[in-house]
Amino acid sequence: MSDHTEVADLRVVVDRIEGRSVCGMRPGDHLDLTRSSRLTIPPGRHFCLYALAAVLPLLPAKQRALADGDWLARDCEVACPDPEERLVMRVERLGVQRIPTDELT
Repeated sequence: MSDHTEVADLRVVVDRIEGRSVCGMRPGDHLDLTRSSRLTIPPGRHFCLYALAAVLPLLPAKQRALADGDWLARDCEVACPDPEERLVMRVERLGVQRIPTDELT
């Protein structure tokens, strides 16, 4: 039997837009990250490349178990880099999957 790794499925949700929306996203728009590396967006919607670039580096860490005192366990908001848009995303854990380690990228 191979080793397994517990990895959280995540949802990145547009929480709010405090400026003017240039990218066309709106509060509630989201993407899901499942089974470690699968990104999905609801049909007929989109997710801004620049907002994705802002949140992407944090997602692998958010998928792992974190110590209670770790700042990444407490903080779940990420801002898009466009200063006029001020789009704020929230990273939510949807659940944890136990995946064979040799299937992870």
